[in-house]
Amino acid sequence: MRNIVYEPVDKYLYELLPQSEPAVLREMEAQAAKRDIPIVGPAVARLLFLLAQISGAKRIFEAGSAIGYSTIWWALAVGEGGRVTYTDGNLKNAEEARGYFDKAGVSRRIDVRVGDALEILSEEKPGSFDIIFNDVDKEDYPRVLKLAIPRLKSGGLFITDNVLWSGRVADAKNSEPTTKAIREFNRLLYGSKELFASIIPLRDGVAVARKL
Repeated sequence: MRNIVYEPVDKYLYELLPQSEPAVLREMEAQAAKRDIPIVGPAVARLLFLLAQISGAKRIFEAGSAIGYSTIWWALAVGEGGRVTYTDGNLKNAEEARGYFDKAGVSRRIDVRVGDALEILSEEKPGSFDIIFNDVDKEDYPRVLKLAIPRLKSGGLFITDNVLWSGRVADAKNSEPTTKAIREFNRLLYGSKELFASIIPLRDGVAVARKL
């Protein structure tokens, strides 16, 4: 992934970060680096944790969870009595994630669902969630937006990773399907009358939108 932030500044921000806790998060960070597993990383994870705590979120849906790195951060943020829905189409990812959840001591707060995240989300009732986090296949981003809005409670947050796509969204010559889908998503996000949105240029770009 190419940096979208001036590299010395990006390096400085990461050097400021304390070690992730619990220790299993550091284990997952090492595994992600070793095996090239896409995770949000500690800088974005801390933002997610902070947004969940500020908003008082207790019910969170995660669309696209991989090995469950961000899921643990969400589960820590919602606390006892909170509930996080993990979704991933890969059974091996889900099995690995369960092991990490046990190590982190948050298994009871997480509902593991294996299958298509969009299908699972479509089955949820309107107003079910305080936060919906979108990190699925990028070409599906516009579809997730349409599914997410009605399933958020009023005042809930819709958060999306990778919305700057290593800067490719700003390259007018880039016509890759993934890039075009993210551009369309960003346009729809800012154009929505049901959301108030902002994009934070952290790591690969994080969009945060509040349902009005």
